Amino acid sequence: MTILCVRFDLSAARTAVLPELLGLLEEFTPVVEALPPDGALADLRGAERYFGRGAVELASVIRVRALARYGVDCAMGAGPGPMLARMALRDARPGVTRAVPREGGRDFLAAKPVGALPGVGTATARTLCEYGLDTLGRLADAPLSTVQRLVGARTGRDLHEKANGVDRGRVVPNAVAASLATERTFDRDELDPVRHRRALLSATEELGTRLRAVEKVCRVLTLTVRYADRSSTVRGRTLREPTAHSSALTATAYGLYEALGLQRARVRALALRAESLTPAEHASHQLTFDPADEKTRRVEQTADRIRAKFGPGAVIPGALAA
Repeated sequence: MTILCVRFDLSAARTAVLPELLGLLEEFTPVVEALPPDGALADLRGAERYFGRGAVELASVIRVRALARYGVDCAMGAGPGPMLARMALRDARPGVTRAVPREGGRDFLAAKPVGALPGVGTATARTLCEYGLDTLGRLADAPLSTVQRLVGARTGRDLHEKANGVDRGRVVPNAVAASLATERTFDRDELDPVRHRRALLSATEELGTRLRAVEKVCRVLTLTVRYADRSSTVRGRTLREPTAHSSALTATAYGLYEALGLQRARVRALALRAESLTPAEHASHQLTFDPADEKTRRVEQTADRIRAKFGPGAVIPGALAA
């Protein structure tokens, strides 16, 4: 067992601490892949040799340090490859690491439904089940040619290998997250536009803080509005320039909301997603002679330092304090 998949027990308000938790993992191995908003993969092959301990023992040490330093518990799965480690994590719970033996991948997977395998969507699962291949054990036992006739040559080979416990994935250090998302759910279906805007302000403040914490900027912001009847509306907008600036994100979110023209809509939840993330160091910024803009950015930097020291609720916009 050389790959560890970790899911930290982070509330939405504490996801900004993920970079520090990744740093904790990097004390054991430099091969760490972030899985925002609350997870990571770590390749412990070198750590097992260096520390003379197995992945499960190292997982126990990591959990104790996460609790002691950050007050964050975690669940962990260990396996010979990233896929098996991720699937082991589904069976794990805080305090107990679920481990898949190096030669036990096929036995671990055998009783699981085919839909549990990464890469198997609803349509593929339905097709396989129609022909009696409803578990990964049956899929593994089926002739490769049969599986390929059902779902295609390339997909069939890939699924057949995975069902047999063959995990060809690898941990990619410092992988760039495709997006960051947050959601605000109301206690009851909300009609008040003022409360809608307050929720958007809270969400963009969180997104901005998280983006700056991982030193990323976003190019696209997407708003999803979920209604009382379970329907939803999704709208996206490309920003004028990539940014992690909270006020720019807020202005864009407000613009998306106003463009919907909602009139007494019963809103159940509002979700924002920052997409097309790139490293902040590669982003350009249009210089301005507006002193208010520079002042806002300096205040933002100061607020980030205070939040890092005293917690995410230490500094909030005045509009959210009421």
